[in-house]
Amino acid sequence: MISISGMSGNLAMRLVDATESKEQVLLRSQPQNAREIEYFRENIDKVDTVDDLIGDYRLYSFVMKAHDLEDQIFGKAMMEKILKSNIEEDDALVNKLTDSRFKELYNTMGFGTDGVGNINTMLGNWKNRMVDKFIDTQYVNGKADENEAVGIALEFRRKAADVSSAYEILADADMATFVRTALGLPAVIAGLDIDRQAALINERLDLESLQDPEAVEKLVTRYMAISDATSDLTTNNAALQILSNNVTSGSFVPVTIDITAVTGFSPYKAR
Repeated sequence: MISISGMSGNLAMRLVDATESKEQVLLRSQPQNAREIEYFRENIDKVDTVDDLIGDYRLYSFVMKAHDLEDQIFGKAMMEKILKSNIEEDDALVNKLTDSRFKELYNTMGFGTDGVGNINTMLGNWKNRMVDKFIDTQYVNGKADENEAVGIALEFRRKAADVSSAYEILADADMATFVRTALGLPAVIAGLDIDRQAALINERLDLESLQDPEAVEKLVTRYMAISDATSDLTTNNAALQILSNNVTSGSFVPVTIDITAVTGFSPYKAR
């Protein structure tokens, strides 16, 4: 596996694009992953209820890791309530949670009323998709550990086509960071009213363009360029230290970056 730690975001992203397929094959063949994949394939058909899933720690851990919920594995009581929710009810727990990962897991497993009947495991390619997701999540998280900007960009690539509203972007911390950066919006807008944040995104981004892979790649390129530029400012620009001191002392001096000059793209309206 090639490390991208310490590289500029632009260089790291080019290296990731060139090596991703081979590195995912290597991840799949690692002994621990190979054992867990085999166990999943051989035993998931035995799961008929939420209780069956949570009762088998290896299967439960596998599907949680596949959905990037490894940090929630020990919250079994909450996961049981989520998976036994009736998604048709507005006040169901699965519908109250803003983190989209929980609803995605709920839909992927396909349990019926009260957590009985894991219907999705009967679908022909379901196991393969789950295994692919398990490996891909490990891959993306590994790259994020080495280079945060690259990890965020990889997450955006994978989720962009499913975005139907600005609120979905704002509900995902990494997606929100990506979009604010790519559109040249300051991080401080995260403190604004959620409707105002959504309006700012809608003013600057054509959400339908996220269905176009080329448009997504333009945003990724812009994001990496701005991330590198702001990283350089943080490291080298003495003026930024002055800004920090002013903010601390209660005054604020606005600092702007010429996004068009940095990326070669129009900052408004992105498409």
